Amino acid sequence: MSAETLTAGRPRLLGRTVVNTVVGIAVLYTLLPVLWLVLAASKNRDALFSSNFFSLTDFSFAQNLRDLFAMDGGLYGRWYTNSLLYAVLGAAISALVSVACGYAFDKYRFAHKEKVFGLVLAAVMVPQTVLALPLYLMASATGLVDTLWAVFIPVLFNPFGVYLGRIFSQGYVPDEVLEAARMDGAGELTTYLRVSLRMLGPGVVTVFLFQLTAIWNNFFLPMVMLSDQKLYPVSLGLYTWNSSATVSPEYYPVVIMGSLLAVLPLILAFMLLQRFWKSGLTAGSVK
Repeated sequence: MSAETLTAGRPRLLGRTVVNTVVGIAVLYTLLPVLWLVLAASKNRDALFSSNFFSLTDFSFAQNLRDLFAMDGGLYGRWYTNSLLYAVLGAAISALVSVACGYAFDKYRFAHKEKVFGLVLAAVMVPQTVLALPLYLMASATGLVDTLWAVFIPVLFNPFGVYLGRIFSQGYVPDEVLEAARMDGAGELTTYLRVSLRMLGPGVVTVFLFQLTAIWNNFFLPMVMLSDQKLYPVSLGLYTWNSSATVSPEYYPVVIMGSLLAVLPLILAFMLLQRFWKSGLTAGSVK
């Protein structure tokens, strides 16, 4: 083997080592909190604050699970149902609306189209916390404060999803296919529902996953809009329990167990829809 080959191989090997090290650190940084959460959820209250936290004793997973759903009259189950309603149904409707709007921006011509789309892009840069007060004032004026609609309606409209919908429409729906459908006598709505929407499936799933994560982790908007604990999502409910834990330590194990259960829907959604999401991320990359 020549010296040139050895010299060329060393930087390549060094580069792989650096990349693998960085990836390994990133994986540990991501997984260690989850591993701690799993271990903490299986411990009783005394073990959480003891020096033998990492020992293989004092397991109380089943009891913590029973206490979680029994605490405050089973309020956690209500919070979990609320989060599923807000996040799953809200993300599904939001994804369909966003992709339809993006499709319209891509395939149709109308007055001031690019200016309106520019407003959509500007809305992407507005933080959601900034919109909380205006949304509260609007909900107060219409009598929606402290109802599920005050949280559900705002999450149905996603400017970033509209932007992604236009990108997916450009990459997945050829104009020639639409012209062929129109020549066959299909109307615009029929063409969209039977032809375009099927092609936009990966885009719908991708927008759905982004919106599902955002709504499930949404905290500030429910805190502003809701005062009835029965309408809380999991994120806000666990926050109130965690605040009470400083006075009532019995809340600590149920907060940790509730946090563990709260991440499961997101993990499950990404696992089940991963193949659609991956294909959606490559939209338009290859002609």
